[in-house]
Amino acid sequence: MSRWPRWLAAPLALGLSAGLLHGCRGDTQDASAFRVALLTPGSIADGGWNAGAYQGLEAIRDQLGAEVRQVETRTPAEFEEGFRDFAQRGFALVFGHGFEYQDAAAKVAAEFPATIFITTSGNTLRPNLAPMVFELEQATYLAGHLGARMSRTGKLGLVGGIDLPSIRSTFIAFRAGALAARPDASVREVFIGNFDDTAAAREAALALLEEGADVLLHQANDAGRGVFRAVSDRAAAGARVFAFGTNRDQNGMAPDVVLASATLDIPAAFVEVARRVRDGRFTPAPLRLGMRDGIVALVLNPALESQLPPALRGELAELERRIRAGELVVPRGAF
Repeated sequence: MSRWPRWLAAPLALGLSAGLLHGCRGDTQDASAFRVALLTPGSIADGGWNAGAYQGLEAIRDQLGAEVRQVETRTPAEFEEGFRDFAQRGFALVFGHGFEYQDAAAKVAAEFPATIFITTSGNTLRPNLAPMVFELEQATYLAGHLGARMSRTGKLGLVGGIDLPSIRSTFIAFRAGALAARPDASVREVFIGNFDDTAAAREAALALLEEGADVLLHQANDAGRGVFRAVSDRAAAGARVFAFGTNRDQNGMAPDVVLASATLDIPAAFVEVARRVRDGRFTPAPLRLGMRDGIVALVLNPALESQLPPALRGELAELERRIRAGELVVPRGAF
């Protein structure tokens, strides 16, 4: 595994205007500038997966002096159009933020060998294309362990957006962590089919709560707010229920119910990849990033940490130590 810096990129406000795919074609650009673009499958205001990627793009701008652009793309045709548009305009590096970008990236990469394409998740390799795989499973495994220990009913729920292998893999790890902590636990998952429908995510969460689940984790990007709303409403009615955030520290989004967040330091990873591309050190190999690299973590919510028994905090610390040391290999999906 490649070694990566352990420093954390400084938080950056989402102040840079996102360039529209067609609207930025007429922009005046310095042909000698290091130019980096980002395609996201959803809103950069989601407080999670896409927001973290945009923060990474801003970090590339601020730390490497790059000219940057971002566009939201929803369909495979838009993926391909986005990649091709930026490559035609001479961008040195284009990120496709998600497993779903692989096919479009592979097709366009063959046409534009001078541009480097990175997908965040996946396994597709080309001379100028590589996946950056965040081992978020290590953090969701710990979340599963924590959730099962904190659950009174032994029932836990998972709410996903689109059923992608990368998302299902984090659910596999969560379930494994829960069962390791409590063999009699049950874990049920629901996919709503998109990453935007907050109401659908709320309804899915409410259904799981009605079935007796008292701990929920989402992998639904912007729609995840609906999960937090459902759990918060149930807690306000007197129930003892908890949730987990994902991809970024979402503890503050529902501080009364979010026990912890499975986080990624996407900015640190983006900057390192961009630096390698800028310096001519890119190699077409999978880039796997986890706890040992300082990129993945389970961040406890300080507002609720006192509810965790000291013995449980000790268990989590030991599990993390074993994961970092390579003694515990967290189950994951095959992709």
